[in-house]
Amino acid sequence: MAESDRPQITLISPPTFDLAVFPDRLARLMDVVDVACLRISLASREEDNLTRASDALREVAHARDVAVVLDTHLLLVERLGLDGVHLTDGARSVRAARKALGADAIIGTFCGGTRHEGIGAAEAGADYVAFGPLGATPLGDGQHADHALFAWWSEMIEIPVIAEGALSVDLIRDFAPVTDFFAIGPEIWATEDPVTTLKALLAPLA
Repeated sequence: MAESDRPQITLISPPTFDLAVFPDRLARLMDVVDVACLRISLASREEDNLTRASDALREVAHARDVAVVLDTHLLLVERLGLDGVHLTDGARSVRAARKALGADAIIGTFCGGTRHEGIGAAEAGADYVAFGPLGATPLGDGQHADHALFAWWSEMIEIPVIAEGALSVDLIRDFAPVTDFFAIGPEIWATEDPVTTLKALLAPLA
């Protein structure tokens, strides 16, 4: 695959991690694999936990010119020196987020497998939309984002699209021609060697 056509990688943080260990693991991974954006996606809803974790991961990412977005908590974005917010409610909050964060912030949103939500988010000013899951997972409502949705989007809509959720080597191979980004996180962090796992997942893009 030509480099200009190759989807970029958004890396999703684990929902929990050891601050004494994980930033170094993240740095090693980013030194080996080209990452375009880091999405901080934490299970914690405590401001202190979010702040300490975001500060540590921002330092690693920004040192490598990697943009950082935070799941949901748009009021923390500017305070923590992050680049934007990743919303999880389709088109619903995009206009409010844009108004709060301004024209330069990255604002993206997860739209499930629904073309309508994606179009609404794009029209509301999102910088990207994410569809998923692609693979089989017991999480969520069982809805999948299929290849036809991405093929249509890549042909008709200019706003970049992210493919995510239960990714496999075969899915990355199949969806690479019709997506701009793959968002990867749960697929690698539970493994013994996330770098090796990620490299294997991305082999079809080589």
